[in-house]
Amino acid sequence: MLSGDHVFILLFLYRYVRLAVNLVAFCLHRPIPLPENPRLTSQNVTVVIPSLQGDGGELCETIRSILATEPHEIILVTVEAQEMRARKMAKESNFSKVRICSVSQPNKRRQMVRAIPEIQTEITIFADDDVTWPSTILPWMLAPLEDEQYGGVGTNQRLRRAERPNLQQRIWGYLGALYLERRNFDCASCMFVDGGLPCLSGRTVAYRTSILRDKSFTYQFTHEEWLGQYQLNADDDNFITRWLISHGKKISYQHHKQAEVLTTLEDNPKFLKQCLRWSRSNWRSNITSMFCDRRIWIHQPWSAYAVYLTTVSHWAILWDALLIYFYIDMARSWARDTQDLGLAMLASWIFLSKFLKLLGHYIRYPADFLLLPVSILFGYFHGLIKGYAMLSLNVTAWGSREGADDDDAYRMFRV
Repeated sequence: MLSGDHVFILLFLYRYVRLAVNLVAFCLHRPIPLPENPRLTSQNVTVVIPSLQGDGGELCETIRSILATEPHEIILVTVEAQEMRARKMAKESNFSKVRICSVSQPNKRRQMVRAIPEIQTEITIFADDDVTWPSTILPWMLAPLEDEQYGGVGTNQRLRRAERPNLQQRIWGYLGALYLERRNFDCASCMFVDGGLPCLSGRTVAYRTSILRDKSFTYQFTHEEWLGQYQLNADDDNFITRWLISHGKKISYQHHKQAEVLTTLEDNPKFLKQCLRWSRSNWRSNITSMFCDRRIWIHQPWSAYAVYLTTVSHWAILWDALLIYFYIDMARSWARDTQDLGLAMLASWIFLSKFLKLLGHYIRYPADFLLLPVSILFGYFHGLIKGYAMLSLNVTAWGSREGADDDDAYRMFRV
């Protein structure tokens, strides 16, 4: 039977070897460089934007930022009820390179599949309708795809911060920014170590069109089952990431300022609903990767430990409590001064570990360091969100966007 000393050491190593290695990996990670004589150019790219509303100021800004990169074409896929509004927006805004398509019911997978037969280029990029691209993004996204072994490419993401936010918006926006910062850190670190990452985020992601056109892919994409009981039509980016891995395609993550996408998140209590949706998606996808597909254990063992396993094993308040409890148990026979010093060092390390991977954010926005206690408390609270998500994996509702749940009954249903 393990002693308290051994339990403490094992808990400490299990939790913090991951952080230490990822910190080094993040510092060493470099994106695949731009080729001197690229074969692929912006004219080899079609951008597909699934959208519910089909118009609006935010969508117009998204389209303008994408058009500035000079892709071959943009295909905007909305729902039939909004198609005329989308066409009117494209005409009034003089978006001549934007083609409008529609589906009968709102569902992102349906919208993506609707666009695929229309694509005439070698590379397809899916983008959300609330992102802003830098004009330099396409060469960086295309660089890995010069190698035929690569099937998908993601980029790093930052929050588009609100102008003159009130205190509530500032706090929620801060938590959203840290979510993206943490994701960038995990993706870059795992990519350096073993070429893996949690997921090629659908906010902006490039794929080879030939992969998307594969009949087997299309069938599986539109007939995914969850636990053999439900047909799942949510979590599209998780599915495609798993598909690439299971079919021997490399994936890349271009962590570079010139490939940095700006996006929006809720800056109000609806952010909690976003967190719940992301947590459910992580549970479903990571369980599938670890216990159904299982390829990650061989092909991406570090990512399996550093990212996938955290879904089931990382509960911040529980880990911190266990570490302190077993430290106290281990140090019972020590001198009081030594006990106090060791406890202070442990508490300091736990505190330090809460923001080390987020240091880049605090360097860019030093004033946000004052909100650090908010992020620590939210990290503990997130355990409740994660626990509730685990108990409600058959729910796919967004709850944070108007019209987004009109197709909720279709996103997951019993087979």
